[in-house]
Amino acid sequence: MDLTSYAELAVLLVNGELPDENGLREELTSVFALADAGKHEEAVELLNALLARHPVHPHISAHDGQGWHLHLAEGGLVMGLAAVVTDLGVDRLGVCRAARCANVFVDTSSNRSRRYCSERCASRANVAAYRARRRNAP
Repeated sequence: MDLTSYAELAVLLVNGELPDENGLREELTSVFALADAGKHEEAVELLNALLARHPVHPHISAHDGQGWHLHLAEGGLVMGLAAVVTDLGVDRLGVCRAARCANVFVDTSSNRSRRYCSERCASRANVAAYRARRRNAP
């Protein structure tokens, strides 16, 4: 079972791309913000509280031509983030550095270098930095 895909669902929820059926968006946003600010112990404490309040309810499913596999109902998003934190580190949860963007992301890069939520934000930031350098050049 790939729990990282559940962590990516948490990212989609926080970024407003999924409905907030369980009222998790605000607290998951806080987990990412605390992790991004280097407050790792506080992020883990909040994640532990969420794990306690949203237990995982696994069930077996077969769909879309796939064989039998596990799905995590209810607390799957929280469990996915917990798995990322324990496998990769709490510093892998981040908030986009692009101006006017507050989206979150899970950094699964090999060198821990991700700073933007998407290629689009990275490109915009790079173009803005280039234009600023050109304006300030003698």
